[in-house]
Amino acid sequence: MPSISQKGKSMPESPIRKLVPFADAAKSRGVKVFHLNIGQPDIETSQYALDAVRNYSEKIIEYSPSQGNLSYRKRLCEYYANIGIDITPDQVLVTTGGSEALVMAFQTIMDPDDEVIIPEPFYANYNGFAKNAGINVKPIFSSIDSGFALPDIAEFEKAITPKTKAILICNPNNPTGYLYSKEEMETLRQIILKHDIFLIADEVYREFCYDGKTHHSAMKLKDVENNVILIDSTSKRYSACGIRVGCLVTKNKDVISTAMKFAQARLSPPTFGQIAGEAALDTPAEYFDEIVKEYLSRRDVCIEGIKNIEGAFCPVPQGAFYLVARLPIDSGDNFCKWMLTDYNYNGKTVMMAPASGFYSTPERGTQEVRISYCLKKEDLKEAMFILNEALKVYPGRTNK
Repeated sequence: MPSISQKGKSMPESPIRKLVPFADAAKSRGVKVFHLNIGQPDIETSQYALDAVRNYSEKIIEYSPSQGNLSYRKRLCEYYANIGIDITPDQVLVTTGGSEALVMAFQTIMDPDDEVIIPEPFYANYNGFAKNAGINVKPIFSSIDSGFALPDIAEFEKAITPKTKAILICNPNNPTGYLYSKEEMETLRQIILKHDIFLIADEVYREFCYDGKTHHSAMKLKDVENNVILIDSTSKRYSACGIRVGCLVTKNKDVISTAMKFAQARLSPPTFGQIAGEAALDTPAEYFDEIVKEYLSRRDVCIEGIKNIEGAFCPVPQGAFYLVARLPIDSGDNFCKWMLTDYNYNGKTVMMAPASGFYSTPERGTQEVRISYCLKKEDLKEAMFILNEALKVYPGRTNK
């Protein structure tokens, strides 16, 4: 039998999706599963995006330009101008979701075996994107006890080698919900300036900030314009994950021109995704005001639920719609699986993502789980109650 590639064998599973067969099996037994494992908002997609697709009247669905439709890139520039980021259409490359933007960024600025530093825990697919590009992730530890704050500058200095080409952050963070402060962004500016490396900033959750906190974009950092690559997406902003449109933004001409080669090799980004994404930019600010208010109330339901669990701990996230909680359990992987295979409360159970899959370093995050608060408050309250009840009888419960 022909063999599978080593790259394929070493490609990591998604901690978000690997338990899906067990959830499906639970549902087939008649168990209701509350999905807290995935960041799929239940907020309605922007009506502007939906109407634009429904009203499409062209008789041919053509390729778009490899860089993306010019009309869309112009509208994106207007969007960024409204949040204080001054760019031009030629500095925007439209991609198939933020995922493709990240892979293109890696391929553009790094050779095989080069290194990217990422504070962990981090979005699990970063590992897969790095594996796809043939590069190495060098994690530096961000502790739940510090609320997942940016590691000290000394930790970055220790991690930097001649093969280090970039630092990657997600701000606000998936999976932790941590929002980097202006001071922390300044720390990153100092590091990339000193070592002349790139800062890749995944800012797909920028609209979702709480408690009066402000998002500080990497694109606003001074004197490092050629070092910053912004990754963005329509998925979460407009609750339109399935349209698969994102973008890579940078003022570095060499990065854009090189990324364009990869863009040409995959032909073009999705036509309907761009149509929906461009129309979504007409969405009024009130849409976000209501969504942020809703997510804030959902966050508070989850935080209160975790507080009611003896021996559990969770920092209060100030952005995105995720949290990482430490539970009194032997293993997040075992517990999350057990919840689907062995436990239900009156025919209901909860699906979470083991947080160990968001760490690159083995044995970290073993007692932690990631919870996405994308469900309505009534469901979250019930899910938190079920979680508490489950922990009372879980065979692998610990005392701390």
